[in-house]
Amino acid sequence: MLAWMLRQIMAEREIWSGAALGRLLKEKAGYELSAPSISALLSAPPKQIKAETMDALCTALACTPSDLWVHTPTHTRGA
Repeated sequence: MLAWMLRQIMAEREIWSGAALGRLLKEKAGYELSAPSISALLSAPPKQIKAETMDALCTALACTPSDLWVHTPTHTRGA
């Protein structure tokens, strides 16, 4: 199972809104993301994400992709 940790990473850095995240992306990574795109990232785990967007999030939030996505192995019966 994959858990999307964007809100937690933002909270750890005292970033409380999508608008603040958008400003940070522009300032730190030179990357512009629309308000609806930011809202989508904050409301649910993305089904897919551009490498450029992941790079910008990691740059702006000083984290790694493994900070944003946390994997917990799924246990299967009989394995």
